[in-house]
Amino acid sequence: MSLSLYDVSVPAFLRGFANLSEILKKAEAFATEKGLSENDLTDARLIEDMLPLIGQIQRASDTAKFVAVRVGGIENVPMADEEKTFADLHARIDRTVEILKGLDPASMADKEGIEVVLKTRNGETRFTGRDYVLGFALPNFYFHVTTAYAILRHKGVPIGKMDYLGTR
Repeated sequence: MSLSLYDVSVPAFLRGFANLSEILKKAEAFATEKGLSENDLTDARLIEDMLPLIGQIQRASDTAKFVAVRVGGIENVPMADEEKTFADLHARIDRTVEILKGLDPASMADKEGIEVVLKTRNGETRFTGRDYVLGFALPNFYFHVTTAYAILRHKGVPIGKMDYLGTR
């Protein structure tokens, strides 16, 4: 039995979001315990030219959602990037998970060779479905989830490797 693009991406996204949700809960508890405002964590960055925690979660969400759109062929569900609080971030993750859980695995079957065009302000990048999922989407998703973890760890939230990896 071979692995489909669905098999290698959607379950990984779902697990990543489940772990990220638990990490955010620990960050909320930490902020409360230390008397910090939510913004002390949600607006935190590793360095000025990187996105803050909010932006990291938004990009992880977009990356996962766009696999469902670009490879799975579902209608795009716009998300306005207006999150400000932990509750907003949880809602963003929940909306993304709902989209992924609603995706029919068959929608991504035999899509390894389709053309995926990624449009950015710098132009277009063309991928096969396989290269998009394996060479762009998965690494990009993990980059943003890892950076969110690192921001919170850097701010003192008591999380570790097993929080990132989860128990599933």
